[in-house]
Amino acid sequence: MPVNVFGPGLRINHFGLIVVNSNAKIGANCDIHQGVNIGQNHGQYDVPTIGDHVWIGPGAKLFGKIQIANGITIGANAVVNKSFTQENITIAGVPAKQIKEGCTAQDEPNCPQKGEPVHL
Repeated sequence: MPVNVFGPGLRINHFGLIVVNSNAKIGANCDIHQGVNIGQNHGQYDVPTIGDHVWIGPGAKLFGKIQIANGITIGANAVVNKSFTQENITIAGVPAKQIKEGCTAQDEPNCPQKGEPVHL
């Protein structure tokens, strides 16, 4: 996928500031909430590559030359500064770490963003 392109099916949930580096790559059918920052670390091209069907919670920060696999759910206010290459997991925390396996945004009733407490 070329830089500065969102895949088809992008959904921006709620009104608010979203910052995305112009060199970031974001896959198809992703959900991005308010207050999200997807940015560089050091160099111009040290930016995230985000897979398809990724749910990015409010206030999450993703930065650096990292890979986010398909189907990952990123919790609110998470700071993601390393790659997560396993698909269909939930990550959260500062810094982000895996908290759940086999959970995607399509499984909403079973995912933390539906009000379930997250224990890190």
